Amino acid sequence: MRLKPAIDRLPQSWLLVGLILVSALAWGFIELADEVAEGATHRYDAYLMRALLDITGVAAGTSSPLMGEIMRDTTALGGIAVLGFVVIAVSGFLWLAGKRRSTVFLLISVATGLAMSQWFKGLFDRPRPDFITHGSYVHTASFPSGHSLMAALVYMTLAVMLARSLKQRAAKVYVTALAILLALSVGFSRIWLGVHWPTDVLAGWMLGTGWALACAVLAGWLDRRGVIEPEEGAPPAR
Repeated sequence: MRLKPAIDRLPQSWLLVGLILVSALAWGFIELADEVAEGATHRYDAYLMRALLDITGVAAGTSSPLMGEIMRDTTALGGIAVLGFVVIAVSGFLWLAGKRRSTVFLLISVATGLAMSQWFKGLFDRPRPDFITHGSYVHTASFPSGHSLMAALVYMTLAVMLARSLKQRAAKVYVTALAILLALSVGFSRIWLGVHWPTDVLAGWMLGTGWALACAVLAGWLDRRGVIEPEEGAPPAR
């Protein structure tokens, strides 16, 4: 039958799709960063941000105090303390599950991603929005959003590694969808709190998602070579 060889070729096809998506996200970030550096996005950023803050009542100071507290709680999900705790917790789970090499891969992926985030933050020197009181403490440049970047990078990388250890497809979809929801929520909270322009957040999502996808592609490649533990429920590599 020709069906089995076609199924066996699926991993290579998904790796190729992953590489294409990573390349597209990298290209998108470079183009966006170039526009931001030239100041071409500032007018649109200001318009979108003012429109959002007007709709929510933040600009006029009439927004619900409860929503403000929720947004501060949400933005903390992209902070280094919460992300560090989650990474350690998931690493412990993988280690106890016997996925020792996957655990090391996860820690290296997150650590190098954090270094990348800090490097990009230092590379650009974009001022923070200055027409509204910041709802959260900030002390670095605005572009790209570090919270958005690290939330997308960490939660989606964790989702990739957790999904590899789960057999049920529904469980894999669940952890992936949850990671995407967390990353989107953290990014939105940064705009709500007035500490980032929309393009800061978009750039953070692009970089974080691209890094997580790159890690997924690399994990699949290492899996096929027996370097890390195979994905649960996947056919054996040939």
